[in-house]
Amino acid sequence: MIPMVDLKTQYELLKSDINEAINEVLVSTRFIQGPNVKQFEKEIADYFSVDSKSIFSVGSGTDALHLSLFALSPCPDEEIITTPFSFISSAWPASYTNCKLVFVDIDPNTFNIDLQLLEKAISKKTRAIIPVHLFGQTVDIPQIKEMIAGKQIAIIEDCAQAFGAEIKDKKVGTFGDFGCFSFFPSKNLGAYGDGGLIISNNSEYSEKISMLRNHGSIRRYHHDIIGFNSRLDEIQAAILRVKLQHIDRFNHLRKNVAAQYNLQIKNSNVTLPVNGDHCDHVFHQYTILNNNRDELQSYLHENGVSSAIYYPIPIHKQSVYKSSQANTTLRYAEEIATKCLSLPIYPELGVDEIKYIANLINKF
Repeated sequence: MIPMVDLKTQYELLKSDINEAINEVLVSTRFIQGPNVKQFEKEIADYFSVDSKSIFSVGSGTDALHLSLFALSPCPDEEIITTPFSFISSAWPASYTNCKLVFVDIDPNTFNIDLQLLEKAISKKTRAIIPVHLFGQTVDIPQIKEMIAGKQIAIIEDCAQAFGAEIKDKKVGTFGDFGCFSFFPSKNLGAYGDGGLIISNNSEYSEKISMLRNHGSIRRYHHDIIGFNSRLDEIQAAILRVKLQHIDRFNHLRKNVAAQYNLQIKNSNVTLPVNGDHCDHVFHQYTILNNNRDELQSYLHENGVSSAIYYPIPIHKQSVYKSSQANTTLRYAEEIATKCLSLPIYPELGVDEIKYIANLINKF
């Protein structure tokens, strides 16, 4: 069976360096807030060309969004705008603030939030926008910044699926007030457990994030605000430091896999992913559309190919939002959810495997 992602093969390629990094942590017995976390944050700052004071490793990508919203401190009567077509973590942290969630439909070509509809949805009550760089495809953040110029509206970039992606040679996560990343194992830059990151160059927000992630404290046993326990551990930081050295190569290989799919899949009933004009797509997922999606998925499985549906139920249709979003209809998010299918994509996927998958789809 060709898997959706092959973490084992990647581990074998990096095995010596990863094992050495983990062993050094075990020998040191410094498992929390040790030198690897500090060094990882510095290396991340260098990678993004930002001040190391703006980098905050946290416990997960969900925590990154959660802490960013708590640092922003929106009022309960304010609104937070996001996409309905993403993992639910792009939305539910906002629900903890008791703000009103406003979902804006997606562009059916890119699957990202529709910017024309977004501009219409912005109101006097809008406090934040959470654009999601879905599947590695970047949202045009500079255009959003133009929309909100002069307004007290924050941008919280959800970059969980787009580590290393760029817009005009500037990396996503550095455009908004907050850039939030996930290091879940299957991500382009993945740990061997949970992990996340926040980038914020706003001194007011960054000071609050620093406290929020560590029990509301900067100085030990002195707690200034109600905080959380959301810290990247030393072992995950050590693993991520090894992988960070290879991330650009990994992303390049993902783009090559996508390019091969584009060349070889010739089924007229299958819609291939597109790149936006501004987009440097890093292909966390390679997602196609087909009107007989479920049958196609079964057919691939029967022939030894894994696939996945991201996402079968739009967020506004989830049970948790049944009452608050009862009258919300978002045409394209709901339509794409019935047609989307993600194919195997990872840096180590071989040419023969790509050809085999493409040939199966062409025969469907």
